[in-house]
Amino acid sequence: MLRLRSAVFVVEQNCVYLDFDGRDTERGTRHVYAGEAGEIAGYLRVLEEPDGTLRIGRVVVDPAWRGKGVADGLMEAALATGPGRTFVLNAQTGAVKLYLRHGFTVCGPEFLEDDIPHVPMISNAPNVDSLTIAPSF
Repeated sequence: MLRLRSAVFVVEQNCVYLDFDGRDTERGTRHVYAGEAGEIAGYLRVLEEPDGTLRIGRVVVDPAWRGKGVADGLMEAALATGPGRTFVLNAQTGAVKLYLRHGFTVCGPEFLEDDIPHVPMISNAPNVDSLTIAPSF
C-alpha cells in the first residue's frame, strides 16, 4: 500500500512530500484496499477527525488497474465504514466526477495542494451492509 502511494503521489505526480504523516496508525483509522494475488490495485484510508467527520484520503489506483472500477469499489467500501456519518475529502479536480457519483458535493473553493488543483467535498454515507474492509492497523 505504501509502495503504491509513493509510486503514484511522489513519482507519477511529482509531489515531494512526507507521505508518512503519522495518521496511518491513529486509533480508528481504516485502510481500504483492493487487489488480487498479493497485488494491490488500489487503496484509500478513512480517518476520524476531531469534529466526528470521517475523512477519506490517499485515494490511489495503480495505473495498470485504472478504468476498471477499482476506485468506485474503494469508495463504496469507504462509505460503508460509517453508515449515516458525514464524510469529507479534498478531491483532485480531475477526480471530482468519481466523488460526485458517490453522493459528494463540492463545499468550498478550489485550492492548490502540491501544485495540484483540489476542491473540498462533503457527503453522507448510504446504509451499506455487506462490504469487506481492511481492519485498522
